[in-house]
Amino acid sequence: MIDVVAPIEQEGTKAVVRTWLKQVGDRVEINDPLVELETDKVAVEVPAPAAGVLAEILLDSDAEAAPGAVLGRIDDASGSARPERSRGAPEPASETRPSTSLGTSEDVRSMRLSPSVKRALIQHDIDPSAIDGTGRDGRITRADVDRAVDQATRVQPEGPRTTAQPQVAPSDSGIASHSVPHDRMRLRIAENMLNSVTQAPHVTAMFECDFSAIIAHREAHKAALEKKGVKLTYTAYVVAAAAEAMKVAPAINSRWHDDRLELFGDINIGVGTALGEKGLIVPVLRQVQRLSLKGIAAGLDEMTRKARAEKLNSADVRGGTFTISNHGVSGSLFASPIIINQPQSAILGVGKLEKRVVVREAGGVDTIQIRPMAYVSLTIDHRVVDGHQTNLWLSRFVELIEGWPRDA
Repeated sequence: MIDVVAPIEQEGTKAVVRTWLKQVGDRVEINDPLVELETDKVAVEVPAPAAGVLAEILLDSDAEAAPGAVLGRIDDASGSARPERSRGAPEPASETRPSTSLGTSEDVRSMRLSPSVKRALIQHDIDPSAIDGTGRDGRITRADVDRAVDQATRVQPEGPRTTAQPQVAPSDSGIASHSVPHDRMRLRIAENMLNSVTQAPHVTAMFECDFSAIIAHREAHKAALEKKGVKLTYTAYVVAAAAEAMKVAPAINSRWHDDRLELFGDINIGVGTALGEKGLIVPVLRQVQRLSLKGIAAGLDEMTRKARAEKLNSADVRGGTFTISNHGVSGSLFASPIIINQPQSAILGVGKLEKRVVVREAGGVDTIQIRPMAYVSLTIDHRVVDGHQTNLWLSRFVELIEGWPRDA
């Protein structure tokens, strides 16, 4: 027998079995996708470690799977007879998707769907047989359910909604309310945020930054890069400047240990990517110090597309040494403190870019000008660095953004 184990290196310490892609008794080949695990951030496919027959399923759907946990076993003996099903293993299904209409919530819970898909189907009272799955082997994904909900809302803008309305009941305070269960991502985010502010003393410094230079550079070069399939965004400049600023304050790119400070040679920058109601994910762009602006832009574009298509794997969100929160894209001018992504030592916040009236010297005379400005902040772990290093880093970052050469 060959054990099928959960990856040792996974993002976080908790994962849940999302769905088995094979059933007990099915023939598998080495590296065939076998089972999906879901963490708070990504879904990971665990491949078959050997060819043979799936003999046992030890951890079924919704079971927690710690790193290294045995998920199931493969009988790699040649000519094996169809094995007996393990206790508690799901019955084999003749179809991977239902062909009958939705009955009760229990019907949905019994299907081979991910936990988030099951919750969405029940919440919105959607018949899964009416959805064309775009996942592997036609399985329904959460994105498929979201599209179905959106389509139903657009098709019938008036009259009764096609989705189930929440049950409204008086709360303890006497105010009408309804309950929405926390999903796994929200619970994990809450846990991480609380741990971070409990562990590290947060201090935030704020500067104002003129984006005129990078706007001019982007306008001059974005068309040429688009012809090469690269989307040039303002975030690419922010990432490039952040990496360069590490040279004047290397401790910003570090990790605190009780007996030492670990300074990283590589600059692996995570960029917060909003997923709407689903929460936030932070894919990581690695070794930014080695990348050109074009390379950074291409990497960011790929990361964003994978994040919004729910195609990130555990490696895409692991190993960050610094994080950028571009909270300005949703209209925020300034946020403080932006919670540090532990075990990192700092996080950069970029507020909304807007035209403001500023005073600039021209020909030895103060003049009033209109410039595209944004507030930029650096929240630091005060155990690691003090105000001097924080302000030094921000000063260099602003200098790079404001002095970006047009033809570089």
